[in-house]
Amino acid sequence: MAAGDDQASLFDRPASGEGGVPLAFRMRPRSISEVVGQEHLLGPGKPLARLLAAKRLPNIILWGPPGTGKTTLAYVIAKTLGWRFIPFSAVTSGIPELRRVVEEARQTRRFGEGTLLFIDEIHRFNKAQQDALLPHVENGTLTLIGATTENPSFEVNPALRSRSRIFELLPLTSENLCLLLRRALADTERGAGGNAPDLPDEVLAYLSDYANGDARVALGNLESAIAAGAHTVEEVCILLQGRNLPYDRAGESHFNVISAFHKAIRGSDPDAALYWLARMLCGGEDPLFIARRLIVAAAEDVGNADPVALLLANATFQAVQQIGMPEGRIPLAQTTIYLATATKSNASCEAMEAALRDAAARPPGAVPLHLRNAPTDFMRRLGYGQDYQYPHRFPGAFAPAQSYWPSEIPPHRYYQPFGRGVESTIRRRMAAWEVRRKMTQGEGIDLN
Repeated sequence: MAAGDDQASLFDRPASGEGGVPLAFRMRPRSISEVVGQEHLLGPGKPLARLLAAKRLPNIILWGPPGTGKTTLAYVIAKTLGWRFIPFSAVTSGIPELRRVVEEARQTRRFGEGTLLFIDEIHRFNKAQQDALLPHVENGTLTLIGATTENPSFEVNPALRSRSRIFELLPLTSENLCLLLRRALADTERGAGGNAPDLPDEVLAYLSDYANGDARVALGNLESAIAAGAHTVEEVCILLQGRNLPYDRAGESHFNVISAFHKAIRGSDPDAALYWLARMLCGGEDPLFIARRLIVAAAEDVGNADPVALLLANATFQAVQQIGMPEGRIPLAQTTIYLATATKSNASCEAMEAALRDAAARPPGAVPLHLRNAPTDFMRRLGYGQDYQYPHRFPGAFAPAQSYWPSEIPPHRYYQPFGRGVESTIRRRMAAWEVRRKMTQGEGIDLN
């Protein structure tokens, strides 16, 4: 049996459930017309539909969450084009297997038959495997379709990425999943038809919503509900024991959700921020990671408009570290709400960025002698600390004539406080200092 024939025979298996083949596997589409969802790729005039109609298939990377049909779509594409479908695992298969696939593809190509090599988890494809494959992908010996749940921009080797078109598969909608469930209930050949009760629409809707866009989960839970005799939403809810929220602490979902959480705080929406906080906690996120992000949000987005925010965020980190979970969720929620409803200012953040750009772009100026510390007589004789004006000896603890800049660099205003919250007071204070500086004209005269 040639490589991949066993996989192809499994896709074509007509069994009605005997032998323990899961319903989700039996109901896999056998043709493009049976694929549900992904209309943005397969609808009339859409990219994949046009490529299949022209029978010109480039190398492709299918990117999407689990259960969106990446493997199945690759298989039906091969079947539509009349090509051999060869599944290959980036994790369990090595270079010897890859060389056998290439040799078989070379032989069948002589007889006009194309080969579609499907690589699951292509983000784990190592450099040695890649070096063995790339020449044959480039010369057309075979065509590659890779599947990944990880963002190809970060996780797929650049050499593979540059030779492939990337198509994103979206989570299936509840309507898509309801259609699949009804199809499975009605199908007497491959589905549950004939053995399943007439489940009400509200049960199918619950199963569809529960699956979070994953067809495998939806069909698997339907099969479990049928086996357990669960006929109502209440019975199905008890059987499934709560919702399984999609969250990957090491993958893109992790970064997407924390981004939404931070942006909801910045946008002053405490309820949305609490929702994303709950998503992270339900998904098993490290609560100390969340607490650290609250510290960042307090400094970056609230800043000096409400300096208490940073103190509260630091206290929250310490509290979560000391009491742990589940009680740690309470200070996390308290600080999330405080930050989301606080007066906002990113003036400190923008000032730091501007200063960093200046420091990197300008030649470094020498520290003026009057600002240097003079712990020894030798350093004092060199002029270190000479003419330094101690601010506390001046009214308001402000020495208006003193410069704190290198002589080679003119003074520059980085920090531009907004007129919001505490920063309105800071702004007035800085304006008064500026007036005093200008009035002294460098003579050190206090005109308060």
